[in-house]
Amino acid sequence: MFTGLISDIGEITALEDQPNLRRLRIACSYKPETILMGASICCSGACMTAIEIGMDMDKPYFDVQAAAETLNHTTVGAWTVGHKINLERSLKIGDELGGHIVSGHVDGVAKLLERADFDGTARFDFRAPSELARFIAKKGSVTLDGTSLTVNTVDGDCFSVLLIPHTLEVTSWGKSKAGDDFNIEVDTMARYAARLVEYS
Repeated sequence: MFTGLISDIGEITALEDQPNLRRLRIACSYKPETILMGASICCSGACMTAIEIGMDMDKPYFDVQAAAETLNHTTVGAWTVGHKINLERSLKIGDELGGHIVSGHVDGVAKLLERADFDGTARFDFRAPSELARFIAKKGSVTLDGTSLTVNTVDGDCFSVLLIPHTLEVTSWGKSKAGDDFNIEVDTMARYAARLVEYS
């Protein structure tokens, strides 16, 4: 369980591809002794399991494995060495819930159509997969690359979000450009509300 509040920017430093499986090494700022083996860490929206923790050239790292399902339905399969990703540690009892409830189960991939910068702020226009569009509502919540965001506008399967300067600085969003793909997770409450309507 996560909140969508990014706590670090990780960097892919090594990749190892096996049949239907990819192992990734992610450099981070987390102290290795604070990461438990098997811990869940949200990596640009995808909940992944730490299978090795250590230090490499005085830089902390953790390794994860991505199976075929993750590689086929997220952006993880396109990550390369040097790629920057948003990181969030799992929520602990007593932590402040400052974003919204995020599971780390990516629903699909959204396409960034346009970016407009003004006064240090940026507006991002996206196209969501058509089957997810009904879960996205104006002023509702959406998770993009692990970041909890408020939906600004909605038009069919297109929607926009606004990012303040602080978010652009402390996440991987700063260098995002039109054409980029983002992992999207729709709001859990919207998902269950839609399911209830189907059976009402």
